[in-house]
Amino acid sequence: MGPEGKRLLNIVILGFGFMFMFTAFQTCGNIEQTVIKSFNNTDFHGSGYTSMAIIYGVFSASNLIAPSVVTVIGPQLSMFFSGLLYSGYIAMFIYPYTWSFYTASVLVGIGAAVLWTAQGNVLAINSTDDTIGRNSGIFWALLQFSLFFGNLYIYCAWHGHDHITDKDRQTVFISLTVISLVGCFLFFLIRKPGPEAAPEDVTESLLQTESTESTASSSHQSIGSQALDAFVKACKMFVTKEMLLLSFCIGYTGLELTFYSGVYGTCIGAMTSFGHDAKSLIGISGICIGVGEILGGGVFGMMNKCSRFGRNPVVLLGLVTHYIAFYLIFLNISSDAPLAPEEGTDLQAYITPSVGVALLCSFLLGLGDSCFNTQLLSIIGYTFRDNSAPAFAVFKFIQSIMAALAFFYSNYLLLHWQLLILVVFGFLGTITFFLAEWRAESRRRETDYDSIG
Repeated sequence: MGPEGKRLLNIVILGFGFMFMFTAFQTCGNIEQTVIKSFNNTDFHGSGYTSMAIIYGVFSASNLIAPSVVTVIGPQLSMFFSGLLYSGYIAMFIYPYTWSFYTASVLVGIGAAVLWTAQGNVLAINSTDDTIGRNSGIFWALLQFSLFFGNLYIYCAWHGHDHITDKDRQTVFISLTVISLVGCFLFFLIRKPGPEAAPEDVTESLLQTESTESTASSSHQSIGSQALDAFVKACKMFVTKEMLLLSFCIGYTGLELTFYSGVYGTCIGAMTSFGHDAKSLIGISGICIGVGEILGGGVFGMMNKCSRFGRNPVVLLGLVTHYIAFYLIFLNISSDAPLAPEEGTDLQAYITPSVGVALLCSFLLGLGDSCFNTQLLSIIGYTFRDNSAPAFAVFKFIQSIMAALAFFYSNYLLLHWQLLILVVFGFLGTITFFLAEWRAESRRRETDYDSIG
C-alpha cells in the first residue's frame, strides 16, 4: 500500500474508532436527561443538563492544556486514554450516584479536550491541501453513523415503554460501555503515515512528539518545555484574525450541538400529544439527525463536489436548513417542553403537534450541522496546517464553552428563547465565516501566484 493509501486508511480507522465511541456517548447524551427523570433512587439528585454543562465547561478550559498533552504522549495514546474516560462516564449510569455522576462529568470534560485535539492532529497530518476536504467528510460521515446505530438500539430497546425501569437502564448502559471500549482499542490500528511526495505537504509526525523539521534541535528539549511551547502556540493562535473570525461560527456550532444532542430529544420525549411511544421517538429522532449528518458529510465532504465554489455556499445552505428547522420546531413543539417533568406536557404550540414534522426537523438539524462542521474542519485544517494541534484545541475550546453555556441556560429558558439565541448566533457565525473564507481564498491565490513566479 502506497503512502496515500496508508493515510486514507488512517482516516477510515480514525472514523470507525470515533463511530464506536460516540455511538455510545452521543446516545448517552441524547437520553440521559430522560433516564435521570425515571430513576427510582430518590437519593440521586443529578441533572443531565447540568452534567453536560460541566463536561463542556471543563472541556473548554482543558483545551488550553490539551496540545501539551498531545505533544508529550502523542495523539494515539491521547485518544486511547481519553476514550477510557468516556467509557467510565457511560458505565457510571449502570449504578448511578450523584457524586460519581458529577465526578465523571469533570473527567470526561478533560478527556474530551485531549481526544479532539489529537483527532484534529491526526486528520491534518494525514491530509494534504487537496485531500483535507475529502478526509474531513469521510471522518464526519463515519462519526455520524454513531447517531444512527445508537439511537436505533434505543428505539428497539424502549419501544412501547412508558417508564424506563432500572433493568432497562442497566442493559442499555452496559451495552454502550462495551461499544465505547471497542472504539478505544481501534486507535491502536493507526500507523505512522509514509513519506510524502512533496516535503512541504506534511509538517507533523503522527506517533512522534516532535516535528520532523525540529528533531535535531529539540532532541535535548525537556518535556516541560515542549508542553509550554504547545500551550503558548495555542494562546497565540486564539488571537489571530482568522481564528477570531471563525470563532463566531464555531461558537454557533457549540450552541446548536447542545440543542440537537440534548434539548430537542428531551422536547420530543415530553410531548404527550405524540402518544405513548414518545420516549422511543427520542431514538427515531436521533436516527433522523444521523441520516442528515451522514448525508451532509458525504455530499459536501467525502464527494467534495463543491470545492470549486468554495466553502461559503455549503455554510449558507446549513444556515437556511437550520432556520427552516427552527421555524417548524417553534410551530410544532410547546414552549415548556425542555423543562417538562417525566409525565410530559399537555400544552400545544401553534399547530397540531405532528410526529412527521418533528422527525423532519431532526433530519434538518443534522444536515445543517454537517454543513457547518465539515467546512470548519476543512478551513481550519487548511489555514492552520503547520500548527494543527493548537488550532483544533482552540476550535474545541470555543465550541465547548458555548455548548456549556447552552446546557446551563437549557435548565431555565423556554423553547422559544433558546431558538431565538440560535437564530441570532447562526446569522453572525455565517457572516464571519464568509469573511474568513474570503481571506483563505485570497491567501491561496497569492500562494499559487508566487509559485508560478
